[in-house]
Formats: sequence, C-alpha cells, structure tokens
Amino acid sequence: MIATTETIISIFLGLGLAASVGFRIFVPLFALSLAAHFNIIPLNESWQWVGGTTALVTLGFATIIEVLAYYIPWFDNLLDTIAVPLAAIAGTAVVVSTAVNLDPIVTWSLAIIAGGGTAAAVSSSTASTRAASTATTGGLANPIVSTLEVGSATALSGLAIFTPAIAIGVVILLLISIFFFFKKILKLFKKTT
Repeated sequence: MIATTETIISIFLGLGLAASVGFRIFVPLFALSLAAHFNIIPLNESWQWVGGTTALVTLGFATIIEVLAYYIPWFDNLLDTIAVPLAAIAGTAVVVSTAVNLDPIVTWSLAIIAGGGTAAAVSSSTASTRAASTATTGGLANPIVSTLEVGSATALSGLAIFTPAIAIGVVILLLISIFFFFKKILKLFKKTT
C-alpha cells in the first residue's frame, strides 16, 4: 500500500478534527458536516450522510447546546466527566469518516489509536484546566476557559478543513505541550506527597 497525497491529507484532516474534538465535541463535527455539505472535503462512502441536511441541522443544534452548557457554573465540570470518553469516540469517528484510500483495518487502527487518543488527550487536559480553574477561582474563571476552548475548537477545525498540513503541525505542538503539562503536574504531585 502506497500512501497518496490525498490519503495523507485526509489523515491530517482527520487528526486535526480529532484534536479539535478534545476542546468541544460537536464544534468539529458540525464543521465536518458543513464542509461535506458544501463539497469542500470528501468523506468515506459510508459516511456521506454526515453532509446531509438532517445531520447538518442536528449537529448544529447539538453544537449550540454544548457551547451554552459549558457556561453554566459547576455543570461544566459535570460535562467534563462524560466528555473524555465521548471525545475519544468522536475523535475516532472523524478520522474514519475522512480517511480515504486505506484498507479498513489500517483506517480503524489509525482512527482508534491516533484519532481517539488525540481527542482523549486534549479533552483530559481541558478537563484538568477547568478543574484547576474551579478550584482556584471557585468557577468564576470557567467562562473564560470555555470561551478559549470554543475558540480553539473552531480555529483548529477551520485549519484542519482548509489547511490540513498546518493543522497537523498545530496538533503535534499541542500534544507536546500536553505531555509537558502533565509531566510538570506529576512532578508537583510527587513533591507534595
């Protein structure tokens, strides 16, 4: 199997959207639906429904609800408890939906490991940030965190759709930052115990 440029770009697109899912689950799914609806990006044959009107309206509504829900104090922390596993599932789905010209075993392996893993890593770090914000400010700074997350999800989704090669660079930098963030937290935790 020789990877074509189209295949590589489709993988970059999927991984960019998967990282975006870690910030907000429905923002990148809605962006994917919009892009597919207007034929900006191709989807796998079995995922063509994502570009349909029903999916577009449903995902648009879900996006609005999710964004608004994260502005409700303390409810945002509750949402984070389910967001990490849902982000992993959604991250897997966006990679599967965008990967083209790959054997199904390769597609699903890549989607689960890279897509789901990336989304879960980003979602875990945002949940940790919100928990720290809640602990240090009593939740007063959480709307700022929520705004930054929505902005990041929107920007990264746009990058992934329109410039996947740049998006993958941002994803790599994001994952490196997350690694060092958790490494620093672990070091602080070890000092306090």
